[in-house]
Amino acid sequence: MNHKHRKVLHSLFSHPMPSNIHLHEVEPVFRELGAELSHSGHGRLMVNMNGHSATFHGADHGLSKDEVHSMKKFIETCGVEPERDFPL
Repeated sequence: MNHKHRKVLHSLFSHPMPSNIHLHEVEPVFRELGAELSHSGHGRLMVNMNGHSATFHGADHGLSKDEVHSMKKFIETCGVEPERDFPL
């Protein structure tokens, strides 16, 4: 995973929770983590990773804090720990 993708991944887990992350920045991170992605229209992204699946909605102005929290929980559920697996 390149440095830019690592920074995006770590920003999802930062405190305070960011509100300036866009869905198009997170998509390559999911791909690097081995996820299968598909778009279901209306700005929705379906993610399948390690036997788990989730759908996220990314508006034009960036992800809401609820979406960032959901992504964080999904990544944790899939067994990925950014500090352990992808240190900066």
